[in-house]
Amino acid sequence: MITYLKQKNNLISILSIVLFLFVSVSGFSQNKKQLQAKRVKLQKEIKQINRLLSKTKKDERNLLSRLGDINKKIEVRQKLINTINLESEAYSKEINTNKREIITLENQLIKLKKEFANMILQTYKSKNEQHKLLFLLSSDNFTQAYKRMQYMKQYANHRKKQSVKIKIKKEELLLLNDSLKIKKEEKDLLIAEKINERKNVDSEKVAQQQLINKVKKKEKKYTAQIKKKQKAERNFESQIENLITKVISTSNKKSGTKSKTFNLTPKAKIVGSNFIANKGKLPHPVEKGYVSRWFGTRPHEQLKKIKVKSNGWHYITEKNAKARSVFKGKVFAIMVDKKTKLKTVLIQHGSYITAYRNLTTLYVNKGDNVGAKQNLGVVHTDKTTGKTKLVFALMKNAVPQNPSGWLTK
Repeated sequence: MITYLKQKNNLISILSIVLFLFVSVSGFSQNKKQLQAKRVKLQKEIKQINRLLSKTKKDERNLLSRLGDINKKIEVRQKLINTINLESEAYSKEINTNKREIITLENQLIKLKKEFANMILQTYKSKNEQHKLLFLLSSDNFTQAYKRMQYMKQYANHRKKQSVKIKIKKEELLLLNDSLKIKKEEKDLLIAEKINERKNVDSEKVAQQQLINKVKKKEKKYTAQIKKKQKAERNFESQIENLITKVISTSNKKSGTKSKTFNLTPKAKIVGSNFIANKGKLPHPVEKGYVSRWFGTRPHEQLKKIKVKSNGWHYITEKNAKARSVFKGKVFAIMVDKKTKLKTVLIQHGSYITAYRNLTTLYVNKGDNVGAKQNLGVVHTDKTTGKTKLVFALMKNAVPQNPSGWLTK
């Protein structure tokens, strides 16, 4: 009976070890799945960038555009390489955990086999039925005889269980060894992909440097062009902000208030509350594409010495792409750029305004109620660069907000 209790305690210890290893592996596995999802997303982004940029014309007017393209590809490929590195580390952790678990199981199997061998030996020594009978008859009383008989049954059952345990441990070892082999193969594939991406980056960096050298020859010209475009953008952004401020001021004068924020109706307040409740879940204003310029002041995509300011996100998308509303609301205003004749649609969501710039054909009019993901108009394609670009901005009243925390990842 003492031997049986000791084995039971050993079994509890073994189960505790296995449980600990299982929890550790589950943690690695979850992290690995997140990295796999990120790697797949980056691979899709690279394919999309290559597809969207493949039609860029290779003439002198597009040097900056081509340099921006290659900078973006290098940036995304570097993110992919970093993700592959982290995923490879996760595989290494799983492989090491598997190896430790295999060693633990092998030691358990050796111990079980020894215990089983001792049982067989004891059974062989006492297999004589007369010996068993004498063991029972030598009991001092009936109670002792009954307990001895129960012990003999327990011993026989325990021997059968030990035999089953040995079989199970062998199967577990086979599965772990197979799993280890698969994980090593998957890690090798990741390493091969990383090497290939590194070659792509190296090749693109050579092309990047060639373009940089060409751009440097006419840096003053390009700097002047960028500053001119920035000035035009800032003027138009100021017009949007002034329009919103004017509408707020006019509305509040009628209601007898001097607030610099929208005086909302009960219905508009509900829309605004729902808009805030969906922060971080809003869809992107284009179905396909990538962000070429982010919110805030940062170095220009091509000429790093120049600082550019953006009140929104610049999306590069496919030709004839549609701009879509990120949330339900009302068309607050439609603005037209005097020089380019391109249109901007402003949608109000309570105290928030979303702006969709660089549109040609429109599908909505001022005062229309729109739903989430409803098409607003066709995004303009530049004839010189071949790029189809949408500028998306988000404002609270007339104050620009960073879309980063609002749009879905």
